[in-house]
Amino acid sequence: MVEDQSVGEGEPHSSMELSYTPCSVRSLLIEMKNISQLMVDLAYSSVIFRDKDLAEEVLRLEERVDQLTYILTMNAVLAVRDKEDAIDVAGILKAATAIDGISNAAADIAIVELRGLGIHPLLLEAFESTEERLGKITVSPNSPFVGKSLSTLMLPQRYGVDVAAIRRGVEFIIDPSGSDVVKSGDILILRGDREGLEEVIDLCKGGESYEK
Repeated sequence: MVEDQSVGEGEPHSSMELSYTPCSVRSLLIEMKNISQLMVDLAYSSVIFRDKDLAEEVLRLEERVDQLTYILTMNAVLAVRDKEDAIDVAGILKAATAIDGISNAAADIAIVELRGLGIHPLLLEAFESTEERLGKITVSPNSPFVGKSLSTLMLPQRYGVDVAAIRRGVEFIIDPSGSDVVKSGDILILRGDREGLEEVIDLCKGGESYEK
């Protein structure tokens, strides 16, 4: 059977520099799955709300999925020692290919917004009926959130808003934990209703203290 080996360093094949951190094939698949799910949400939101910033995030995430697919493929192939290993690796690569296909489809949706192609008004009306939205904001140095963990901020409890992801430079933190600390310059991908998003975005820009 193929062991769940740590990945090795591979050459990047996109414009984003590859940041290497030892991790298992299992963790790679989980990260790819989580990113692709977020990409689908961001892609639809970018078209519905005519938000090119969200569309651009989708394309950045697509690069990350491409990199993870490359690393996973390289390490899975290196792990093959016999016929039984080859069967296991074939299943892993099939799953990775499917996830990569989802990310590519999400990128295609985002390109609809980036190229200004638009979608039929009736379809937009159907999508806009949803209460949940996504937003993107850069954390100001003056924000009361800076230096505080997500568990301390209690955004879901206070505003009904979740932090779906954090982009810190070229690094993406998908589905961050409560122990993750917000830093100045972080780009937060937020999920919630319109009112909650507006409040949290205002605080990220340096609005009054979140404490009530």
